[in-house]
Amino acid sequence: MKKLFKVVLNIVPRPILIRLSYVIRPVLAFALKGNNFTDPIDGKSFRSFLPYGYGSQRQNVLSPSTLSLERHRLLWLYLKNETSFFSDNLKVLHFAPEQAFYKRFRNMANLEYVTTDLNSPLADVKADICELPFSDNEFDVVLCNHVLEHIPNDNQAMKELYRVLKPGGMGIFQIPQDLNRDKTFEDNSITDKKERAQIFGQYDHVRVYGRDFFDKLRQVGFQVNEVDYTKTLSSLEVSSYCLAKGEIIPVVSK
Repeated sequence: MKKLFKVVLNIVPRPILIRLSYVIRPVLAFALKGNNFTDPIDGKSFRSFLPYGYGSQRQNVLSPSTLSLERHRLLWLYLKNETSFFSDNLKVLHFAPEQAFYKRFRNMANLEYVTTDLNSPLADVKADICELPFSDNEFDVVLCNHVLEHIPNDNQAMKELYRVLKPGGMGIFQIPQDLNRDKTFEDNSITDKKERAQIFGQYDHVRVYGRDFFDKLRQVGFQVNEVDYTKTLSSLEVSSYCLAKGEIIPVVSK
């Protein structure tokens, strides 16, 4: 099963994976029912979660019911417990919308919810993040999670994110990050997919962000709050929700 998941992730294009997942998800959720781990997004519990990863696979991280990963469950808990995302009337821009959130956010009456991406079948607006077709100061909330590591000109993308966010608005820009690195690493000469997956964590990533990611956002103009939300949770919650202890949520404002 583990080897099969890895092969599928690396061979099948992501838009096709998204469509296939709608068929596979109910089967996986039924087969893995149990009481060891809980997905806080839908409240369902399982005897185990699934492995996930393009290079080396992380074990017990993919929820069978929502297909959420550690970062999705952490973000859900943060939005639910620490923000007014679920109650205030907000215009939201969501880049590369994740399946764990897409239908839930779409069905929330308080949100004017706009999705965008170049390739995702879940995107309302097909757009390049470096040249967005939106007005200045248009959105109350911008969600752009695990996108910037794919973008060659991430500085231009950050400038566009800043431009479309309203003054006083909130952005959340999660990225895969090596907190042991002071500086972000990228090397365009590495073109082999297997080597890229080994070095960057995924074959279509162009860099590994270090702690300087937060300063990159500040240089564009954002105020940045580096939120280690797992510190506010009990060890039992971190374990039962299968979260990555110490993962930072970059919460920005304008």
